Amino acid sequence: MDQTVRQLGGLLLGAVPTVILLGTLYVLYTVLVHKPLMAVLAERRSRTQGAMEKARADIAAAEARTADYEQRLREARQKIFKNQEAHRREAMQSRAEAVAQARGRAQEQVKEARAGIEQDKQQALVNLQGEAGRLASEIVRTVLRPVAAPSQVGGR
Repeated sequence: MDQTVRQLGGLLLGAVPTVILLGTLYVLYTVLVHKPLMAVLAERRSRTQGAMEKARADIAAAEARTADYEQRLREARQKIFKNQEAHRREAMQSRAEAVAQARGRAQEQVKEARAGIEQDKQQALVNLQGEAGRLASEIVRTVLRPVAAPSQVGGR
């Protein structure tokens, strides 16, 4: 056991320079690499957070502009629809007036045509009465004409 303790003491004594070297390496790593690395990472994180906040602000501003644009677009569409509706109403009114005028002219023409037909009817009645009188006179003359002698009828 004595020998084991001595070997263990020798190992520990041989490990002291390694421990010192390892401690020195740790201190140098901390000072030269770890602290500057942590500083760079912290700065990067702060810049990233700032960029993200700026991006969020930009997105919010873009959404506000989009909403404003959409609102103006809706208003413009409503104005266009109102103008179209006004033009449509005007066209319908003009069309109704034109139809009413055409209907009035047609009714006037129908009245004139009826009057002409009535006049033609009266004229035809007068002509028919005159013709009827003439035909009646001719019939009476034919009926009242002396009957021709039988010798005249057969001698033809």
